[in-house]
Amino acid sequence: MRGIAGAVGRLRSMVDVVYREVVKFGAVGALAYVTDVYVYNLLRTGVWPLAEAPLAHKPLLSKVLSVTAATLVAWLGNRYWTFRHRRRSAPTAELVLFVVMNVGGLAISLACLGISHYVLGFKSPLADNISGNVVGIALGTLFRFWAYRTFVFTEIRPQGTTDLTDGDREPVGSAEAA
Repeated sequence: MRGIAGAVGRLRSMVDVVYREVVKFGAVGALAYVTDVYVYNLLRTGVWPLAEAPLAHKPLLSKVLSVTAATLVAWLGNRYWTFRHRRRSAPTAELVLFVVMNVGGLAISLACLGISHYVLGFKSPLADNISGNVVGIALGTLFRFWAYRTFVFTEIRPQGTTDLTDGDREPVGSAEAA
């Protein structure tokens, strides 16, 4: 009976960690989403008093630039909050992997936007926002969460250790840190 209780406790603990990661990932993702949509619409339709928006007729380039800004916001949030107990000791390597995984997510968004805009002929700003910023981001988000946990944030920190190089002085493996 003791073995089953221990296994259930470990399973409950693992589910708790993943649950907290999902919630934090969602919060960081929401901030990155706002960044993405804001930059995209600023470039594509923008509030430009003296001229047309700089990329008014370039929806794909606008999307690439907006995703680039959102990627930086997401990496910082995920590295220092969501997955801080799993982050790599080499931030440059982690950022490179993070960017590679975001390119995969961007490809998903671009495919949705490109098919809608160029194949199906839905060319309005509303249609572009729905295909790129709703459908594309939803599918890309599923991919990103899986990819971050599988390939990017993979160094599980031992419980009770600290990482003083980043100013994170609380125990990284404790319940408070996750």
